Amino acid sequence: MATASTRIDLDTQGNNEVVDLTEHARRAVAESGASEGLLCVYAPHTTVGITALEFEPGANEDLGALLDRLVPADHEWRHNRYDSNGHAHARAALMGPSVTVPVLDGKPSLGTWQSIAMVDFDDRPRTRTVVFQIVS
Repeated sequence: MATASTRIDLDTQGNNEVVDLTEHARRAVAESGASEGLLCVYAPHTTVGITALEFEPGANEDLGALLDRLVPADHEWRHNRYDSNGHAHARAALMGPSVTVPVLDGKPSLGTWQSIAMVDFDDRPRTRTVVFQIVS
């Protein structure tokens, strides 16, 4: 079993910003030389989620609106006693910090409209790290 890992840093604005990671994922797989295996995309942050979705402005807005309804920022979050982003931690916990995608024929096996995306839930701009690990 072989592994290859790479990481990138991205500046984000927070507040449900959705960032398309698909091309970064494709590049990581291509550079690994893997023809088959698994790609894990992971964000080592407690206010970021990683998911697979159709990366399209309307769908991105719909996701943010859904999370605003389910996990409102103006709720009395206990974490807000220490910081102002209790909602961001809860949203990230619901989404999860990673997604795993099969690698077939040297590419992430994504559906026609499927993309890999990071959602930054924090309430301020940040620099975010994303790790791409391929196991083949």
